Amino acid sequence: MMFNLDKKDFDHFLKDLLETHDLFAPVQLTEGVSVFKKIDNPGEVSLSQLVPQKSAKEVFFPQSEVMFRYQIAGNQGPTVSEQKIERERILLGARPCDIEAISIIEKVFTGEDYTDVYFAEKRKRTTIIGLGCNHPLSTCFCSSTGGGPFNRAGSDLFFTDLGDAYFVELLTEKGMAFRVNKFFKEADSEDLGLMKEIEDKASQKVDRTVPVEGIEKRLDLMVESPFWDRAHEKCIGCGVCTFLCPTCHCFDITDEAVNQKGQRVRNWDSCLFPIYSLETSGHNPRPTGRERTRQRLMHKFNYYPKNFGRVACVGCGRCILYCPVQFDIREALVYASAKRGKGRKGKFK
Repeated sequence: MMFNLDKKDFDHFLKDLLETHDLFAPVQLTEGVSVFKKIDNPGEVSLSQLVPQKSAKEVFFPQSEVMFRYQIAGNQGPTVSEQKIERERILLGARPCDIEAISIIEKVFTGEDYTDVYFAEKRKRTTIIGLGCNHPLSTCFCSSTGGGPFNRAGSDLFFTDLGDAYFVELLTEKGMAFRVNKFFKEADSEDLGLMKEIEDKASQKVDRTVPVEGIEKRLDLMVESPFWDRAHEKCIGCGVCTFLCPTCHCFDITDEAVNQKGQRVRNWDSCLFPIYSLETSGHNPRPTGRERTRQRLMHKFNYYPKNFGRVACVGCGRCILYCPVQFDIREALVYASAKRGKGRKGKFK
C-alpha cells in the first residue's frame, strides 16, 4: 500500500508515535555529527545526514549494555535481568544499508544453535521505518554488496523524500498496522512517478565496481600472501572502522562489582585491538597489525560468507569516510581480486 505524508504533518505524526512507542531516530549532536538514539520530542529528529556516524545497530546491540545485576545475600546471589522491553519500539529514518546490516548481525545473534535474548527481544518489538537515499555519497558502494540506495528489504515501512512530502510504502504486517494512520493520504500517480524518478537517479550514482562475488574463494588463497604486509601499513589500530561499522559485532563481557553488588556488562570490542585476541597464557595469535587487518577483511569477506551465504559488508562507506589515515577497503578488495596486484587505481596504496 502506498501513501503520502505531508512534511507539515511530520512532527504531529511523530508525536502520535511517541504516545504509544519508544522512538529511535537520528539525532544531531553537533554540526555534522549524528547518531541514533531514543528521542523525547519530534524536534530532536534530524534526517539530513545521509550516513550518521554511528549506525542503527546500536538500537539492538548497544555499545555498552547491562545484561543483569546481582547482589550477594548470605549464600545466595539473586540476579535481575535487564532484557525486558516495556513498550513497542520504532526505528525511524534508518537507511537501507543500516537496515540490511541489522539482518546480517541478526543471523549471528539469533541462529539455529543460539539465540541472544537481549538482541532478539529488541528486534522482535521493533518496527523499522526505512528512508531512501536520494543523494548517495561518493564513498557509498551498497550496490556492489547486493543492496541499493532504495533497497526495501528489512523495512516494515519505507519513506522516500519527495521534497514537500514523504512517499510511504507499507511492506510487512507490522507496516500494515499503519494503514489507518490519520496523517497518511492516498498517493497518486504523480507521487509514484516522482518516487521512481528519484530512485533511478540515485541508483546510478552508487559505486558498483567493488568485486565481492566469489571473494571468499580468492581470499582462501591469500592467507599467507605478502598482500597483508602492505595492507596493514596505514592502519593505526584505532578501531574507528569497527566501532562505526553497522555489521561488526565483536564484544567483551565483564563483571563490575563493589562489595556484594555488581552487574554484568557487554561492551563492543574490536579485532583491531592487540588485547582482543590476547590469551591468558600471554600468547597472542594475532600479534601484529598484519594479522589483525587480515582478520577484519577475512571475517567480512571469507568467514561470514561461508557461514551465511553473503558478505558481512553493506557498503555504507563509514570505514572509508571516517578513517583518520584514509584506508579504503574498496581498494583492498579490488587489489585482492585483480591479477598481479593491479586494481582500478594501479597498485594497492
